[in-house]
Amino acid sequence: MTMQPPQKMETEDVLRMKLEVLRREHRDLDEAIRALEDKGTGDPLTIRRFKKQKLSLKDRIAIIEDRLTPDIIA
Repeated sequence: MTMQPPQKMETEDVLRMKLEVLRREHRDLDEAIRALEDKGTGDPLTIRRFKKQKLSLKDRIAIIEDRLTPDIIA
């Protein structure tokens, strides 16, 4: 077992924290969209903007998850 340099561990910790924050934001947007759609009073432009933000968050989450997943040589 090799020890990772402290900088790499810190970077992974920071990435994991960012990942959790992004996931929480994604969940919050999902709930906001659902609430606006359920009420039927939500502005379609606002809902569309929230959905775009949600997709952007999903992309950022995927990028961080890829960075945290170790490369597997097949």
